[in-house]
Amino acid sequence: MKISYQYKIKPTKEQAGKIDKTLEMLRCQYNYLLAQRFEWYEMNRCPVDRCPLICHLPELKEQPNYYNQKASLVQLKIDRPWYKEIHSQVLQEVPKKVELAFDRWLKGDANGKKSGRPRFKGRGQYKTFTYSQFKRHHFVNNKITLSKVGDIKVTVHRPIPVGFDIKTVSVTKKADGYYVTLSLDDKTVPTIKPDFKADNIVGIDVGLIDFYVASDGSRVKAPKYLRKAERRLKSAQRRVSRRKKGSNRRKKAIQKLGKQHKKVADTRKDFHFKTAKLLLDKSDIVAVEKLNIKGLVKTRLAKSINDAGWSQFVTILSNKAENAGLKVIAVNPNGTSQECSNCGNKVKKPLSQRMHNCPVCHASLCRDLNAAINIKARGTHALKAQSMSS
Repeated sequence: MKISYQYKIKPTKEQAGKIDKTLEMLRCQYNYLLAQRFEWYEMNRCPVDRCPLICHLPELKEQPNYYNQKASLVQLKIDRPWYKEIHSQVLQEVPKKVELAFDRWLKGDANGKKSGRPRFKGRGQYKTFTYSQFKRHHFVNNKITLSKVGDIKVTVHRPIPVGFDIKTVSVTKKADGYYVTLSLDDKTVPTIKPDFKADNIVGIDVGLIDFYVASDGSRVKAPKYLRKAERRLKSAQRRVSRRKKGSNRRKKAIQKLGKQHKKVADTRKDFHFKTAKLLLDKSDIVAVEKLNIKGLVKTRLAKSINDAGWSQFVTILSNKAENAGLKVIAVNPNGTSQECSNCGNKVKKPLSQRMHNCPVCHASLCRDLNAAINIKARGTHALKAQSMSS
């Protein structure tokens, strides 16, 4: 089982300077390696779709990839000796990030979905670096030893579980300070808990009025953290726009704005964790809709959907279920609100109509509850299909 723990660190002024300098040098190297990729891509693609039988074909340059860009780091330290101040593992993560960004643009991810063209990172936009190998004795009590940085105090708000090994350590700069994220692994933890009950299933329908409505009738109201903080965010944003670009007062205003946004994001994330725990404490299987959230945020409800954070919630719910030996099943969302959960008859209704009234079986219930019951039924069907195929 793999989990991640994040702790806030308290570096000294000198250590914070080293971290900032490391991030800035990594940013420059990231942009350089990305430019290499773009240059090869533009020079080696043909702008015409046909040519005569006899023509001159220029010799193609070697295509930049993870391995040759990683090998070029040796020469980088010779040409620019100050890069020796960065640990080799940290520097080797940069070509990996470039490779990932470029492949997602041209080839797509594991599901075939492509991302946009990679962008060059401006000053302050490179915020994380990673030690790909880390030994447990470098994190003792409330101190962590980071190579080339030093021993840094850590706010250990919860201990690392017994039996877990530290695989990687990432250092991140945020608006309110610096954090370390520990990637932990314990292969002895079972993937399915011993007393798992396949019939203990609940379906949930996420929404904007109620954050979710469950098939058992329970519901959680949408907190709308962004909407509640809009006045403070607008005030902080106005301060930024009034400051002169490049001035120290503008930097301070940007930092305050970042803290306000981080507070909203942290509060939302805490709500998602608590809500996911509430669901998994009652049920062994949770059925959810497989929503196209990228498409939904292009509608007029974009701000409310982003404020709810459905995608983050489903990710947290899936991770917590996997760690607890439980399951989350994603089902097809088409027609869950239109189909009658009692007789299966399709009852078309606009989004503004919040009640489901079936003319065939005369069932009358909340639209979201009707959808949640349908989601549960589809999840049960999908679970049976999985068990039969296995």
